[in-house]
Amino acid sequence: METQTAEIPQVPSTADRILDAAEDLFAEKGYSATSLGDVADRVGIRSPSLYNHFRNKEALYQAVLERLLTAFSAPLEELAKEPVTYERLFHWLEAIVRQHHANPNLARLLQHAALSGGPHTNELIDRLFRPMFQPAAAIEGEQISIFEGTGLQPWAVMAFNNLVMSYVTMAPMYRDLLGQDPFSEQALENQLALVRTLLRAVFEYRGD
Repeated sequence: METQTAEIPQVPSTADRILDAAEDLFAEKGYSATSLGDVADRVGIRSPSLYNHFRNKEALYQAVLERLLTAFSAPLEELAKEPVTYERLFHWLEAIVRQHHANPNLARLLQHAALSGGPHTNELIDRLFRPMFQPAAAIEGEQISIFEGTGLQPWAVMAFNNLVMSYVTMAPMYRDLLGQDPFSEQALENQLALVRTLLRAVFEYRGD
C-alpha cells in the first residue's frame, strides 16, 4: 500500500518576512514615516540584522515596490498579448479589482506616495500607469478609441484607477453605512457589478 507523506509547510525566509513587514508598514505609514527599526520590531529581529538582507531603507522600499509591481502589472501584460476585445477588457479589470481586494497595500502605498512622495515614484508611474495611457489598442478588430476625438481617454483611465484603488483605501470608512465588511466576498461582487456597469456605459459612449 502506497503511503502518502504530508507536505511540510514552507517557512518564509527572513528576507521574505522583512519584505512582508515592510510592505505593511509602508502601506500604513508611508515611506518617510517608516523606519528600519519599525520593520525590525515587527519582524522580531534586531535592526542590524536587516542590513544582511537590504543595504538601506531605500533598497528595502524598492524591493517592496518591485514585488508589488510585478504582481499588479501581470494582468495588463497578459491583456497586451492579444487584440483587446470588450470581454477581455472586462476580465482584465475584474482581475485588477480582485487583486486590490486581496492585497490593498499597493493602493495605500500609492496614496502615501502621491501625498508625501518617496523614492522611485517615477518608476511607479512608468510601470503601473503609463501603459494605460497609450493610444487605445484594437477593440473587436477595429483600431478605435472609445473616446476618439474627445481628448477624454486619460481622464477615463484616471477615473477608473481612482474608482478601483480608492475603494480599498476609503471603503473601511463606510463600513457602518454599507452594513457589511467592505472586503467581504459580497462587497467585492457589488463593486465588480458597479465597475462592469460603468465600463459598459463607457463603451457605448462615443462623444456624439
